[in-house]
Amino acid sequence: MDQKANPAPGFKRSPEHTITVKAYNGTVTVSFGDTVIAASGRAQLLREANYPPVLYVPFADIRFEMLVRSDSSTHCPFKGDASYWSVDTGGETRKDVMWAYQAPYDEMLVIKDHGAFYPDRVEIEAIPA
Repeated sequence: MDQKANPAPGFKRSPEHTITVKAYNGTVTVSFGDTVIAASGRAQLLREANYPPVLYVPFADIRFEMLVRSDSSTHCPFKGDASYWSVDTGGETRKDVMWAYQAPYDEMLVIKDHGAFYPDRVEIEAIPA
């Protein structure tokens, strides 16, 4: 095995904590104003404890030319270190609209190379199939 194990310390401390990730059966479109910044039929739906569900969109379906990496970061003991991006459409910007776990803990590898968006900072339209 070439990869070192990277288990989440949060699950060791709190084994009752649950996170489930399943493919979202439908399409997700993320917009800022009139500009679509992500569109996917391959999103992942993450449900964690009592938090609202979060849709994670594959990086391949995100228009990174509309995003600028910010210096913000956070840490989750279950998922890992999150990086943030702000949107810049050339006329309008908004800070930290998207986050991603680029090197998540082993248990959350399914959301690697996926970004999630804040619903109060952008418009997220999820249409079930």
